[in-house]
Amino acid sequence: MSQVKSVMAETGQSPSRKNRGKLQISKSQIVFEKAGIYIIALALIIVGSLVSPQFLTIDNMLSVLRSISLLGMVVAGAAFVTYIGEYADLSIPAIIPLSGIVAVFALPLGVVPAVLLGMLAGMMIGVMNGLVIGYLRANPILWTLAVVFFMEGLMRFMMSNNQIYPDVSPGTSGADFIDLYRSEILGIPTIVVVMLVLLAISHWILRRTKFGQQAKLLGSAYEVAKTSGINVKRTVMIAFVLTALSSSVAGILITSFNKTGVYYLGQGYDFQAVTAIVLGGMTLSGGRGSIVGVLGGVLVIGLLSNLMTFMGVHPFQQKVVIGTIFILVVGLNQYQLRKMGKDHG
Repeated sequence: MSQVKSVMAETGQSPSRKNRGKLQISKSQIVFEKAGIYIIALALIIVGSLVSPQFLTIDNMLSVLRSISLLGMVVAGAAFVTYIGEYADLSIPAIIPLSGIVAVFALPLGVVPAVLLGMLAGMMIGVMNGLVIGYLRANPILWTLAVVFFMEGLMRFMMSNNQIYPDVSPGTSGADFIDLYRSEILGIPTIVVVMLVLLAISHWILRRTKFGQQAKLLGSAYEVAKTSGINVKRTVMIAFVLTALSSSVAGILITSFNKTGVYYLGQGYDFQAVTAIVLGGMTLSGGRGSIVGVLGGVLVIGLLSNLMTFMGVHPFQQKVVIGTIFILVVGLNQYQLRKMGKDHG
C-alpha cells in the first residue's frame, strides 16, 4: 500500500496498469521466495500419491524423514557458512568420518565421552577453517577442498588404509554406540529428533541472537560489516565451528549406522548440503534465506529421491538427477546475483 500511495502522491493519480502489474509481480515473487520450496514439496507429494498408494503412508513418510535426517543435521550448521557469504564448507566429507573414527577409538571410555571426543575432533577442523579463512582471508572453496584431501590422506595413513570396528558384544559401549542410530524417542527415530532439534537451534541463532544479526550484515555487505564495528573474523570463525559441530553429530550417527569408522563415510554430503541450502532459498553471496527454507530444500531432496525409487529409477540415475538439479540451482542463483549486482565472480 505504501508503494501505491507513493505513486499516487508523485503523479496525482492512481498507478497505471503497468505499475500495478509490477506491484503484483513483486508480491508474487515474495510469496514464492517464502513458500516456494514447500509448494514444490507439496507437488512432489501429490505426484507420489498418484504414482503409488504406498507413497503417502506414515511408514513411508517416516522413511523419508530418516533418509534426510543426516543431511538435515549437516545443513543445520553448513547454512551459516553460506549465510555469511563464504559460499560453502567443502571440508564436510573430512569432518564426518574423522568424528566417527575418533568416537570409535574412544569407546573404551564410554559412549558419552566417545561422542564428546568425536565432536571435539570434528570441531577442531572447524576452528582451523575459521582461523585460516576468517583471519588469513583464504579462499573458502580452495582451502576447505584442500582440507578434505589432506585429512583423507592423514586418516588413511594413520589407519593403514583399514577400517575400525567397535566391539558390539552385548553390554559393551560398542553395542550402545551402534544403537544410537537405531533408537527411538516416543516412537520417533532419534536421528529425526536430533535433526529437528539442531535445525530449531540454528533457526533461533539466526533469527534471535546478536550473532545472527551480525551474520546477516556480513553476508549482505562485508565492507560495511567491517566498518560498523562487527568482529568479522570471529563471526566467520563461529560459522565454520557451527558447521563442524553439526557435521560431527551427523558423522557419529553415520558411523553408528555403518558399525565402522572409515575415511569415505562423508563423501557427497558437501554438495548435497549446498544443493539443499541454495534450493531452500539461501544465496551463495550471503545475507538472504532462512533455516525454515533450508529444511524445505532438504525435504524436497528426500521426497524426490523417494519418488524416483517408487518409479523404479536406479540409484545411480538418481544421483544424475540430483546432480543436474544442483547445477541448475547454482546456475539460477548466480544469474539472480548478477541481476542484483552482487556477483563478485
